[in-house]
Formats: sequence, C-alpha cells, structure tokens
Amino acid sequence: MIVSFFFLGYLSFLPGTITSFICLFFVWFLRGSFLFYLSLLFLTIILGFITTTKAEKIFNKKDCQKIVIDEAAGVFLSFLLVPLDLKSLSAGFIIFRILDAVKIFPAYFLERLSGAKGIMFDDLVAGIYTNIILQVVFRFLT
Repeated sequence: MIVSFFFLGYLSFLPGTITSFICLFFVWFLRGSFLFYLSLLFLTIILGFITTTKAEKIFNKKDCQKIVIDEAAGVFLSFLLVPLDLKSLSAGFIIFRILDAVKIFPAYFLERLSGAKGIMFDDLVAGIYTNIILQVVFRFLT
C-alpha cells in the first residue's frame, strides 16, 4: 500500500502520472498548513527510502511501475514554499513530469543506483529542479 501510494501504482495506465496528478490535490488542500505539508513531504520521503528496496525485491523488477511513492515525494518537493494557484499547479505538474522523464543531470546517474537510492533520488532531483523553476517563475517573474 505504501510504495504504490494507496494502490495507485496498480493502475494499468500511467500509474506514475496519475499518482503525480492525485498528489496535486494533497498539495492544494494542505497549502494553508505548512507544518502538515512539511510532515507529509518528509514522511513520504522517509517511507519511500524505507520501503522501496524491499518492494523492488518483492516485485522482482528494478524500479517497478507499481512503485510510485517516489513520484509522490517528487511532487510534494516540487511545490514546497511555492505560491499556489491553478497556474503554478498546472505548470508544476507538467514541468515535474517532463523532468522526471528526461532525467536531467544528476538524475540519470542517480537512477542507476541500486534499491531505494535509485528509485527515490531521480524523482527528488526532478522535484528540486521543478521547485527552483516554479520559485523563479511565480515569485520573481510574475
């Protein structure tokens, strides 16, 4: 249940993208409570690192599509301290999905690590890059 982010990873069509989209609702509804948001972010990251290595062994596949807690952590990191509205949510979702797919340095190399490190780090890098882009655009350019 944890690694599949409440079984979203078991969806047959684009489980990572759908999980990322569903996480936008968590982001939106927790926008007024920084402490809860930060707690959700850290809990997701910690649980991801604790559970994904074992899940990978159970599924017998490196970075199995059923493991989507990494996408959730990346999305939550993407919006940390970002001014939220529908534009920033939409832009952040698109940017995160592109960066997660493209694997900009160092994500490509980190994805090759074994176990939880390889599963989690590339999405966290995509989340950090997305956050930086959103901060620049929605704090300084608008």
